[in-house]
Amino acid sequence: MDRLRTGDGAAAEEQVCKGAWGTTWLLLTFMLVNFADKTVMGLAADPIRDELGLTRGEFGTAQSSFFALFSLAALGVSFLTRRVRTTVLLLGMALLWSVAQLPMLLGAAGFGTLIATRVLLGAAEGPAAPVAVHHLHGWFGQKERTLPTAVLMVGAAGGVALSAPLLTVVIDVWGWRWAFGAVGLAGLGWAVCWCVRGGEGPLAPPLGRGPSAVSGGAGPSVPYRRLLLSGTWLTAAFGAFAAYWMLSAGLTWAPDYLHEVSGLTLKQSGAVVTATAVGNAVVLLGHGLLARRTARNRTAPRLPVGLGGGLLMCVAALSIAVFAEVDSVGAKIALMVGPMALTNVILTASQTAVARIAPAGQRGVALGALAFVYALAGILSPLVTGRMVDAAASVPTGYHSAYLLMAGLVAVAGVLAVCFLRPEKDAARLDVAQTAPMGLAVH
Repeated sequence: MDRLRTGDGAAAEEQVCKGAWGTTWLLLTFMLVNFADKTVMGLAADPIRDELGLTRGEFGTAQSSFFALFSLAALGVSFLTRRVRTTVLLLGMALLWSVAQLPMLLGAAGFGTLIATRVLLGAAEGPAAPVAVHHLHGWFGQKERTLPTAVLMVGAAGGVALSAPLLTVVIDVWGWRWAFGAVGLAGLGWAVCWCVRGGEGPLAPPLGRGPSAVSGGAGPSVPYRRLLLSGTWLTAAFGAFAAYWMLSAGLTWAPDYLHEVSGLTLKQSGAVVTATAVGNAVVLLGHGLLARRTARNRTAPRLPVGLGGGLLMCVAALSIAVFAEVDSVGAKIALMVGPMALTNVILTASQTAVARIAPAGQRGVALGALAFVYALAGILSPLVTGRMVDAAASVPTGYHSAYLLMAGLVAVAGVLAVCFLRPEKDAARLDVAQTAPMGLAVH
């Protein structure tokens, strides 16, 4: 996994471009497996609760246990990006999360084992997204990052879209325990591919503790206090928190909601979850392609990042509120697949905005701190939703309140993004220069 070194001429630039997009597709697969891991609990909710005798509150606790060390691991491993190559960190995470799935294949594995393996899995997967984004940005210059970052984020939607029908079949045919085994084996397969094809990009910052390593060799470092208290970072963190609240609640409770409230079967619920994931992927890719086209067109008018993303989140918030109120199953599905998916735009916008205001050598830590905040939604969302449903007079009433809470969070995040998500302005204030275009930096 040696770093690719660039030379002069078109051939070298073409080689770098090929390596950059090859890495993007590998990391997309990495995220596909990562989110397939997360879908297992939601898809297998009913058989798990039936076999282990769990209430919704207890099941929500089991799902939330996944995030017990998720945030801390995301923050802790982000500091390792300054001392350890991201290729090594990504490989280690893939191996660890794959091994964490396999104990559930044992018939004797019960609620305690489920909790323990989810905690271990969360610790292994917590740093996955920030480290993957940090690694990917070592291959692309600042103006080129939105599309590959959006492709990477598509892994979240694609992992759900691909795993929902496949794992539903696995659960029906072989039982819920083999769903855990299947995603564990998929992770091991990715680790083998990464050993063969993974590599560092030409824009990856140097390792070490010195000023050059911290800043990435391009300008002075920025005190973390100033970086993490900037309007852009705080707004990006809250926006990602709101989006992850919706994502985590959907992964855990959407199949149950569609079954208990809307009256769909398990297979029908899986199909809706798949369609929703496809809608999320379309939104992310569409946003990435539009941003890329705008960046390359110097004459096109450019809206501030926060204005566009914030307005889309406000539309999504309104759609979530309507979803909670309407009774038509068709209308609910249309909202899930369409306008509610606009929430996910902030996942790409927050990553690229934070990367813009952080020097290259501090980018991994800034992204890890971002993951630390939004992962808290992964702890709270399944737990709060499950408790709200259990405490309500009826299951539909509980879910109604949970979705209105979700709509409120997304609306607040949208308004804040419109007002305060200004990466270029904060980058200028922090004296953080743009990175060179892909293929022009030489190590």
